[in-house]
Amino acid sequence: MKVSVEAIKTLREKTSASLNDVREALVATKGDEQKALAWLRQRGAMVAEQRQGRATGQGRIEAYVHHDGRLAALVEVNCETDFVARTEEFAQFCRDVAMHVAATSPQWVRKDEVPAQGAHEAHAVLLEQPFVKDERTTVGQLLQALIAKTGENVVVRRFARFALGEKLEPAS
Repeated sequence: MKVSVEAIKTLREKTSASLNDVREALVATKGDEQKALAWLRQRGAMVAEQRQGRATGQGRIEAYVHHDGRLAALVEVNCETDFVARTEEFAQFCRDVAMHVAATSPQWVRKDEVPAQGAHEAHAVLLEQPFVKDERTTVGQLLQALIAKTGENVVVRRFARFALGEKLEPAS
């Protein structure tokens, strides 16, 4: 099946996936954009799973400070190479995650960090939350898309959120 250049361009703008992946997705789904989006998400998840466990010794620490100076967040996002850490896509992901943390106040990065007695609070897991800029996508799906695009393992390692006047929890 031949796919139009316009269809490839449109889907690539929506996903930032490689031209080859976009073309392959559109061919596999006979030009159906919605099915192609699902195909690309599934491929991203598969690539992310393959990359898990690879060492992530590089990365970036990003800060977000709200315009009124009363709310801030710091995030550490790790990747495999400094080359990827310097890309605009990686930097934008880090900025977006920092802003998301400031806005949503998650408690944990991943499900496996939630204590057994806190299992009912899964909505407070960063990677499971709907992304504040696009509620149809989770932060975890954004991470998978970045992994698929960069070809490297990328990990949100930790975060901290600060709000002026917020009550501090006792250290455990």
